[in-house]
Amino acid sequence: MQEHSLAQQVEALIFASEDAVTLQTIRQVTGTSLDSGELQEIVERLNAEYLESGRTFHIHRLAGGYRFLSREEFGELLRKLESPKIRRRLSRSILEVLSVVAYHQPVTKSAIQEIRGVSPDYAIDRLMERELIEVRGRADSPGKPLQYGTTKEFLDLFHLSSLKDLPKLREIKEILREHEEQEYLSRPDGDGELFEGQEQEPADGQQQPETAEG
Repeated sequence: MQEHSLAQQVEALIFASEDAVTLQTIRQVTGTSLDSGELQEIVERLNAEYLESGRTFHIHRLAGGYRFLSREEFGELLRKLESPKIRRRLSRSILEVLSVVAYHQPVTKSAIQEIRGVSPDYAIDRLMERELIEVRGRADSPGKPLQYGTTKEFLDLFHLSSLKDLPKLREIKEILREHEEQEYLSRPDGDGELFEGQEQEPADGQQQPETAEG
């Protein structure tokens, strides 16, 4: 690796990784004592080169690290490319549970149910499977119930550097529409049917009573 510049090494690591690459990882792999300011300078220099040469991507800081992302103006084009192979969609009510967890974490199932008025069991299971939330310990209350919080995958999905970047509650729908992931996370307002392939939730009265909202 000696023959490659540090900027090339940083670029290669971010390009090859499926997850956001942290400063600590870059230090470990390159064997350098690079600090955060120096890394940011390298990233800015690389991004300037990409912009000048007309590249359709740039390096973006999110989830405590760096990732290559396409530029916003190509979002609609790439949604068309990805639409045939997207994962099962999350229903609107599961998104609501995710929002409650994001804004009230660490939070218990009983607290989520108190806020939403219905059991969150099904939504919690689905969000855990997708690694968007995780167990954050137990509450100091009778029964010591589990507490849940969001993961780095959640930050990555919504292009957030940290939870401090969460939008206000009233802005969450607008943010969902703006993100490239909106195509498989929600459905148009007023559409009374689920998207093709969208995950169906148990109906009221079943073991897990949460329903998919229209």
